[in-house]
Amino acid sequence: MLIDTYGRVATDLRVSLTDRCNLRCTYCMPEEGLQWLTKSDLLTDDEIVRLIDIAVRLLGVEEVRFTGGEPLLRPGLVSIVERVAALAPRPRMSLTTNGIGLRRTAPALKTAGLDRVNVSLDTLRPDVFKRLTRRDRHKDVLDGLLAAREAGLTPVKVNTVLMPGLNADEAPGLLAWAVHHGYELRFIEQMPLDAQHGWKRDSMVTAGDILDSLRTRFDLTPEGAGERGAAPAERWLVDGGPHRVGVIASVTRPFCAACDRTRLTADGQIRNCLFAKEETDLRGALRSGGSDEEIARIWRLAMWGKKAGAGLDDPSFVQPARPMSAIGG
Repeated sequence: MLIDTYGRVATDLRVSLTDRCNLRCTYCMPEEGLQWLTKSDLLTDDEIVRLIDIAVRLLGVEEVRFTGGEPLLRPGLVSIVERVAALAPRPRMSLTTNGIGLRRTAPALKTAGLDRVNVSLDTLRPDVFKRLTRRDRHKDVLDGLLAAREAGLTPVKVNTVLMPGLNADEAPGLLAWAVHHGYELRFIEQMPLDAQHGWKRDSMVTAGDILDSLRTRFDLTPEGAGERGAAPAERWLVDGGPHRVGVIASVTRPFCAACDRTRLTADGQIRNCLFAKEETDLRGALRSGGSDEEIARIWRLAMWGKKAGAGLDDPSFVQPARPMSAIGG
């Protein structure tokens, strides 16, 4: 079991498969990209599967989310999913992706055992997409979403970040589009995880702003805390249901008290919080011949030291040195 001093138990493992990405989103990394990890720094496919096996067999992890960077850039992704699906106990598996390669890979991922996907899409306007991502790939994302739905990687969830002066006015249109296509839309407050450290709290689009915008067109009924559990998104029924919309208010309404996550970076570090300043090395233990039990012990100690909250409401907050692309969203 991965328990901390506040009694929280981590059962949800986020696994970053690569720090690389084929987009250059303005809220994530600079246009020229970042200094990528070397191949020798990255965990191998075998190392990733072994660590996930330790997590589900010895530490009580029940759900695995593959992230990046962009996880579809990982050459061994389908094989990793297939091997994790064969573990006992078998964890639930999902993938967070920008969707660009999903049209090609969705059927194979479903066959391998992936349960569902989250796709990042911040706008319905191709010109705005190009400004936000510095790439002209809007249609590829839409095609990827359709392929995921047709392959049965459902519910297909769409993650959207709204930014002032770019797409802040699109919330109602995005929700209408998601309802029409049967996707579950989730708005995420912009978090201080950009490589440029340009995030400013007083200029972000808040959860309150998003809900006010949505209510100009839709009737929203709170789903209730009992339905939410440890999920980060507060959800509302849209016009009485059955469609839902979620808002992840990481900054203005943090959910740290219910957090059930543990994170494995692409280079084998454990982060007990997305905003943690410290990491715990598992790669070294793996490559020096550590036993499964020894690695599990190191992992338990890493989670035991988890802080009560991310500290985003503290005026002295300093964001992590590693950007989101390197630690997995």
